[in-house]
Amino acid sequence: MATANPKLILALRKTISKLKKGAPYQWGHMGACNCGNLAQEITQISKSDIHRFAMQRSGDWSEQLNDYCPSSGLPMDLMISELLGIGLSREDLIHLERLSDPEILALIPMDRRMHLVKNKKEDLLLYLETWVRQLENEWAENQRTTLPSGGKKIIPTEVLS
Repeated sequence: MATANPKLILALRKTISKLKKGAPYQWGHMGACNCGNLAQEITQISKSDIHRFAMQRSGDWSEQLNDYCPSSGLPMDLMISELLGIGLSREDLIHLERLSDPEILALIPMDRRMHLVKNKKEDLLLYLETWVRQLENEWAENQRTTLPSGGKKIIPTEVLS
C-alpha cells in the first residue's frame, strides 16, 4: 500500500477534481487512463508526452511497471521513478489501472465493489475517493503522538494549522 503523505494525498485530490471537471479520460490511452491521469498530476507531464514515452517500449501500465528499471534512462522509467518517489509502489499503480487493490476494494460497499469496471470514469472516481480517504485516515493516525503522562493521543499543533 502507498505511503500516506500530504503530497500524495494532494495529488490524488487534484486528480479527482480534474476528472470531475472533465479532464480527458480514455482507458486505452497511456496518458489519459487511470494511471495516466494521476501521473499527469504528479509529474506535470502532458498526457500526450506520457503516451509517447510509453510507446517507446511495449505494454500497458502493468507491463511497463513490471519492466521498470530505474537506471535505464528511458523517459517512462524516469516518470515511474517520480511516481514511486511520492510514496506509491509499483503494485499500487498496477492496482490503480485495474481498480483491484483488495484493501481499497474492502472499503467500497459490496454492491458497488462487485460491479466496478476498470475503464469507467465513475468507477475510477469512486476508487480514487476511497483510496484518498484511506490514506488521509492513515496519515492522520500516524501524526498522533502519545503523551507520557496519561497516554492520551493528540494531534500536534502544526498539523492543525
